[in-house]
Amino acid sequence: MMAKQRSYRVAEAIKEEISALLQKGIKDPRIGFVTVVDVEVSGDLRHARVFVSVMGDEDQKANTLRGLQSAAGFVRSEIGRRLRLFNTPEIRFALDDSIERGVRVSTILRDLENNNE
Repeated sequence: MMAKQRSYRVAEAIKEEISALLQKGIKDPRIGFVTVVDVEVSGDLRHARVFVSVMGDEDQKANTLRGLQSAAGFVRSEIGRRLRLFNTPEIRFALDDSIERGVRVSTILRDLENNNE
């Protein structure tokens, strides 16, 4: 139980720090408009998967993901420095399209409602 709470707290702290880094610290031109949606940390705190939502077309998403992957070492070192963890997790980025799916569903529902009126 304690390990689960710790990994949750570490995941939330990592999410906040990566969000701050994306706003101010990473200057890669490939990285577009990115939102950190969620972070999953393994039980041993050695691996972290960062789910991001990227606005744009498929090329922009792919370029942004490549930019994030190349910045993963920098992100990891900054997280280690800022959070002072004994073992800083290895960072992996993954695209999350849940926001886009939500917008699509909302649009479909709105269109259905307008057609029924």
